[in-house]
Amino acid sequence: MARKSLIFPEISPSILSLILLLVLLFSPPIHAGHDYRDALRKSIMFFEGQRSGKLPPDQRLRWRRDSALRDGSSAGVDLSGGYYDAGDNMKFGFPMAFTTTMLSWSIIDFGKTMGPELKNAVKAVRWGTDYLLKATAIPGVVFVQVGDAYSDHNCWERPEDMDTLRTVYKIDRAHPGSDVAGETAAALAAASIVFRRRDPAYSRRLLDRATRVFAFANRYRGAYSNSLYHAVCPFYCDFNGYQDELLWGAAWLHKASRKRVYREFIVKNEVVLRAGDTINEFGWDNKHAGINVLISKEVLMGKAEYFESFKQNADGFICSILPGISHPQVQYSRGGLLVKTGGSNMQHVTSLSFLLLAYSNYLSHAKKVVPCGELTASPSLLRQIAKRQVDYILGDNPLGMSYMVGYGKKFPRRIHHRGSSVPSVSTHPARIGCKEGSRYFLSPNPNPNLLVGAVVGGPNVTDAFPDSRPYFVESEPTTYINAPLVGLLGYFSTHSSWR
Repeated sequence: MARKSLIFPEISPSILSLILLLVLLFSPPIHAGHDYRDALRKSIMFFEGQRSGKLPPDQRLRWRRDSALRDGSSAGVDLSGGYYDAGDNMKFGFPMAFTTTMLSWSIIDFGKTMGPELKNAVKAVRWGTDYLLKATAIPGVVFVQVGDAYSDHNCWERPEDMDTLRTVYKIDRAHPGSDVAGETAAALAAASIVFRRRDPAYSRRLLDRATRVFAFANRYRGAYSNSLYHAVCPFYCDFNGYQDELLWGAAWLHKASRKRVYREFIVKNEVVLRAGDTINEFGWDNKHAGINVLISKEVLMGKAEYFESFKQNADGFICSILPGISHPQVQYSRGGLLVKTGGSNMQHVTSLSFLLLAYSNYLSHAKKVVPCGELTASPSLLRQIAKRQVDYILGDNPLGMSYMVGYGKKFPRRIHHRGSSVPSVSTHPARIGCKEGSRYFLSPNPNPNLLVGAVVGGPNVTDAFPDSRPYFVESEPTTYINAPLVGLLGYFSTHSSWR
């Protein structure tokens, strides 16, 4: 005969789940509190450290200098500018566009709480959209990458000295890429909302370009991984297919333009383009959870009953990541960190937490909750979960370490980042060549240049973190980790506590 628990006799799985949830959310914090405004300022400043091209006079990270000024020249176009995606000197269009979309969404939903940092967040968006306008200047063509990843990754050199191959890659009618084109359309459309009142002419230009790029993506369907496999894989291969980016692009164009054609596209293609697939995935490759949350706002505002199925998907997403009852693909570490399989875990933490916070606000305005079996997910609960993840990043974790460079007393000092780890031009004017930089990569010393605001890939389910450059999965920052975090920090800088 099976023995019953002497502590919790006849306890149900749902009650156990609730206990786990309460322990995770309400265990006492390691730190008394966080300066979310300071973290917000630094999270935006990080993007200045990732800038490519001619740097502006108001550049705040002064150890950086101009770089890659001739990008695009081999193809007879100007592709200077934009962002390096991570710790290398590559410009990958797919994650850059997603970064721009998420920076824009951060401003759209949380810009009012960013205070004086709002102007810097807007500058970060424009640095991205100015480049995307260059990349889409020729009708029927989108330039999606600058640099040969194998050549770049074979060297450890600062971008100012870069002499690796700056090969230009494009998609066109004969070599489609609906995924990267759809994301680019989404970025341009989302940014057009950001600039609608700030710069109406620029906003119209962005929306017109988004419309044209989306039409190209939809008419010439295909994955850019098939067209440019050897250039983009395995770095930013589209593992998930291009269908979600078409819905994502249409959703942002509908939000930006309010045109009926995009509403009809979404309704008509919901099943065909698999809106209900992998509902708890969201990032540069997979947009499903984001699509459902974004579109659900209209349903919750009582304006779009025809999108009701997207709200059902969004509710399913919420239930799938609640601690204690989460989906098998979602785990929580003993220290409380949300963990998903794949590299650079913090990208999942920030993007999924952003969706939790955004959806909590939509639910609040509609005075709704999400039923999850025997549990109910209130807006307050969703905010608490999102805040717990942000606090983990900022230092409330078993190591007592902030995973944002320059925030707190203890943070990663040896991040996997070429520009940060190699002496700056101001301290070492002489060129440092491709292989000469290897000694800085292998050095046990801290990086000489502080990439303020950079959030690294972070720990895994064990809460362990090797502060070491060769461990790039854990120690490399990316633009798409920080972009959703900007919105989260913007909100919590004003709403650090609530009931």
